[in-house]
Amino acid sequence: MADSSSSSSTPTEVSLKLLIDVKSKKVLFAEASKEFVDFLFHILSLPIGTVIKLLRKNSMVGSLGNLYDSIENLSNTYMQPNQSKDAVLNPRIANYGAHVPLLLPDDDGSLDRKLYMCPTSGHVNITDDPTAKCPQCKGQMNFLVTFVAGNGGAKVAGEGGGFVKGVVTYMVMDDLVVKPMSTISSITMLNKFNVKEVGGLEEKVVSLEMKEVCLWLIYILKKYI
Repeated sequence: MADSSSSSSTPTEVSLKLLIDVKSKKVLFAEASKEFVDFLFHILSLPIGTVIKLLRKNSMVGSLGNLYDSIENLSNTYMQPNQSKDAVLNPRIANYGAHVPLLLPDDDGSLDRKLYMCPTSGHVNITDDPTAKCPQCKGQMNFLVTFVAGNGGAKVAGEGGGFVKGVVTYMVMDDLVVKPMSTISSITMLNKFNVKEVGGLEEKVVSLEMKEVCLWLIYILKKYI
């Protein structure tokens, strides 16, 4: 975790402003931007295999990590002929026009899902497996078709993409409770933590990289789940 003098962040980092109770040395909550909240929300839309893959690069993920390793080490001899380990270890992520958060790697092409159909005219079945057989003629469905997105994708991109709007700042707790930040919500949280003197609080801006966010998520999963 690196200190930063401003809220700007590099393409591989995202900034958080921490509100710290100096006396108890406790972080009360974090003030987060749209980018960080989009990252947290995007995790819920990822297949569990992708989440484990991200976490295991940086730390242990318990029994799920063992399961992932077991599949990875399993010989293809034991797999069904129409199945592959890659479908579980590197599941495809459907792309519906949502922008991938900065901290998530987008280097494996998993978002670009290819679709195929039977080359025979009038056979309109579609598959994502070019070795699949056409239900009508039993021929191989290996004709690549182009997916055309609707106007919704362009609208989302024009509004900044992601899940939440960037017109407000968000409050993130250490148990992953996320709320829009306002004066009232801030006062409510200070009362909850029994803070009597505002002068005893300190603001600190930090920049988080992917590894640090993963370690934080692992800590939360172990603490609250």
